[in-house]
Amino acid sequence: DSRRDSLFSDTMRLSSALLCLFLLTAEVTRSTGSSKCIARNFGYDSVVCECNSTYCDSLSSVTLPPLGRYSSYVSSMVGSRLEAGQGQVQVNGTATLRLTLVPYQKYQKIRGFGGAMTDAAAINILSLSAGAQDQLLRQYFSPEGIGYTVVRVPMASCDFSTHLYTYADTPGDYDLDTFTLAPEDFHMKIPLLQRAQALSSRPLSLLASAWSAPAWLKTNGALIGKGSLKGQPGGKEHKTWARYYIRFLEAYAKYNLTFWAVTTGNEPSAGRMTNYSFQALGFTPEEQRDWVALDLGPALHASSYPHTHILILDDNRLLLPYWAKVVLNDVHAGRWIHGVAVHWYMDSFVPAEISLGVTHHLYPEYYLFGTEACTGWSPLDRGVKLGSWQRAEQYAHDIIEDLNHYVVGWTDWNLALDHTGGPNWVKNFVDSPVIVDAQRDVFYKQPTFYSVAHFSKFLLEGSQRVGVSSSQKTELEHCAFIRPDGSVVLIILNRSSSEIQFEVWDPSVGYIPSTAPAHSLLTLAWNRQ
Repeated sequence: DSRRDSLFSDTMRLSSALLCLFLLTAEVTRSTGSSKCIARNFGYDSVVCECNSTYCDSLSSVTLPPLGRYSSYVSSMVGSRLEAGQGQVQVNGTATLRLTLVPYQKYQKIRGFGGAMTDAAAINILSLSAGAQDQLLRQYFSPEGIGYTVVRVPMASCDFSTHLYTYADTPGDYDLDTFTLAPEDFHMKIPLLQRAQALSSRPLSLLASAWSAPAWLKTNGALIGKGSLKGQPGGKEHKTWARYYIRFLEAYAKYNLTFWAVTTGNEPSAGRMTNYSFQALGFTPEEQRDWVALDLGPALHASSYPHTHILILDDNRLLLPYWAKVVLNDVHAGRWIHGVAVHWYMDSFVPAEISLGVTHHLYPEYYLFGTEACTGWSPLDRGVKLGSWQRAEQYAHDIIEDLNHYVVGWTDWNLALDHTGGPNWVKNFVDSPVIVDAQRDVFYKQPTFYSVAHFSKFLLEGSQRVGVSSSQKTELEHCAFIRPDGSVVLIILNRSSSEIQFEVWDPSVGYIPSTAPAHSLLTLAWNRQ
């Protein structure tokens, strides 16, 4: 009996010790925030990471090591997803390829990164269970997520809605007495934005864009197709359309959601096309200039939101610098405007230096901001591709190119879509960094999710781009920033099929030896003091 009691006592002590070890290990895992991707392959060149109501891979908060060491984070076609590592800064350099930090070359400061809370995004997020919804929002907005601080919000319907509507569909209502938000705002977008804000450690920068004015204010009497505002800038239709913006800001403010900026309207060039298939409002640059000068600018200034920024264009960058010249050369319009919003579609048709670079050099007091991008939009490469690394490289290439040409932020399109790339009332299906499978109550984080994360997670608001020089011609694409706390972030894209060895020289710290795997995205970060 005594031996049995002794054995029982030893077993209990061992069980207690194992329990303590388990709890300690669990606590360490939580504190480091290191949880692995559950990879799924759908037949493309890489994988997605599957998340459910109880589990999702995450990086947690990023804390840099002390001076003399550096952190690295790599994602790659072969399956790495923000894989963290550390290394020692070296006294001497040995690599043939050297990237040299040039901290005295200072450029623009970062505003933020984000995505759009469309009707479709909200429908997909809300199709999940409460636990999975929370996981998805955390991935984007919480400290253990990827640091989104910008959310673009369509004013009324767009193609990623299930039907056509505006907030004032009663003909002749120039005083907007019947103005009201839609069920999509009340029941979907507003609650989700409130939840996102509650999860975020920083205030969200909300950005509003309208696709179309009410049909009765337009020359074609319809929300779609070729049509612009009736009358002339300064007239009753144009003033009503400006007042519509104010009413929208007032309506959202009742729910403690205030907007950092509004754009002058989504893709005004689309509304100049014959038989355009979904919501659009046409403006020439001259018409946009005069509407801002006579109507929108004064209306916003006289409202309760005089500090809300106005961004012009909200269209493809190939329209620059011409569009900016027409609008910003006018002192009456320019006084109300803060920035120029660009979309990424058709970027390959015009070099960034000719469009973004020239615009910045002509008008350095106005910032450039990316407001829409997605893959899967081209008829030649349509819809969702679960696990496409090629699309992740397209994102990273565009972001690096934009950042190296004075853009201060980059906004993805839909935050979440279903496996078809919708819903979309006009069947204009595209891809998204998060794809929802409501039947299984899971969502997939695409390679593009991690592509944006290499920027959004590390480039905090106020981070300033600095110069980088290369010792020789290289296939590596890169950009460098000094963050508000003085630390450095260097982001490197290798789109080649070969591993590339290189080193980074920071004159105030030393040499950082590194390797960019084939088809990879690498973020290096280190303290300078």
